[in-house]
Amino acid sequence: MTASLLARIAVVLVEPQDPVNIAATVRAMANMGVSDLRLVKPVSYEAVRLEGIAHGTRALIDSIKHFESFDDAVADCVRLVAFTARRRAAKWRVIDPRTAASEMLAAAADGEVALVFGREDAGLPNEVLDRVHSTVVIPTTDHSSMNLAQAVLIGLYELHLAAGDATRELRPHARTRRRPPKRNSNNSTATPRSRSKPSSSSRRARRNTSCARCAL
Repeated sequence: MTASLLARIAVVLVEPQDPVNIAATVRAMANMGVSDLRLVKPVSYEAVRLEGIAHGTRALIDSIKHFESFDDAVADCVRLVAFTARRRAAKWRVIDPRTAASEMLAAAADGEVALVFGREDAGLPNEVLDRVHSTVVIPTTDHSSMNLAQAVLIGLYELHLAAGDATRELRPHARTRRRPPKRNSNNSTATPRSRSKPSSSSRRARRNTSCARCAL
């Protein structure tokens, strides 16, 4: 069986500040079939706490790699894309997550590739953005602020679909069963009784009776 190209995808978090976001990133990676997480100068955290948030991911947590510099973290990568909220970045090539996924999978045929994310409070510094091949901006409303792990999940979701590695298919919609028609004692289909219109003479008789009652 051919190995998935997702095995060559790395997620790089530069100076993550909150262990909850690291755990949520681990969960997103497990959801989308990516297992290489690299942290550059992360906040101190406990593995057991991460697993308490991202249940069933201990193997991925134990494989997390730590680095003191961004260059060391991506030294083996042939392509880098950085996620940023800066929509007007004239210095850098800007693409959307879907385009990034396609380009990264193509590059993965030649070696490791990485999605790069910055600090929760300030994003990525210019010196990191200058090192990547493309920057990715997630289309949003004017409220472009997004949680770190949410951005990771969106990037990995597009990669997961582009790689054709979706492991769960949607169940077909169950058809509603129609109830069989009621049958009478003779096992024949019962048909609704038709109401015959009263004749004009009977209507006049009812009217006369009603008037007579009102007069009492």
